[in-house]
Amino acid sequence: MSSNQDKTPISKRSYYLIALIGSIFVLIIAIVFFNFSSKSTTTVTSEDQKPIQTIENDFDKIENGIHVRTGFIEGEGLDLVVQNCTSCHSAKIVTQNRMSKEKWLATIRWMQESQNLWDLGVNEEPILNYLSTYYAPDSIGRRANLTNVEWYQLKD
Repeated sequence: MSSNQDKTPISKRSYYLIALIGSIFVLIIAIVFFNFSSKSTTTVTSEDQKPIQTIENDFDKIENGIHVRTGFIEGEGLDLVVQNCTSCHSAKIVTQNRMSKEKWLATIRWMQESQNLWDLGVNEEPILNYLSTYYAPDSIGRRANLTNVEWYQLKD
């Protein structure tokens, strides 16, 4: 029984005392940590700060007669073409296809029948005029006749 008497249970007061000392220790560590960490940070003065350059997004900007965002040629009806054509596909589709007014109309009808293009209503004629004016077929035709050519005779 003497061995059981050596292992006396710790009273509740001792547990409270240990918990109190531990809490005080953690509190002191936290105060020291936050106090030193705030002093070690650097502050930036207004002389050190540089202004941030903002990028201006002007989606309707036109440079040298070209609508910057789409690459369309500036002209009457440009806004309608941008609104109605580029909402579904890239402007490159329009600029790479050169058609007459009749073929542009046929293409619009095909898109309305098979691709769910909405009815353009009163906007259809200005759109067709724009497309047939600025994206009409190039009339390349034959090459120019050769000039200043020195012909020679073949020898047998």
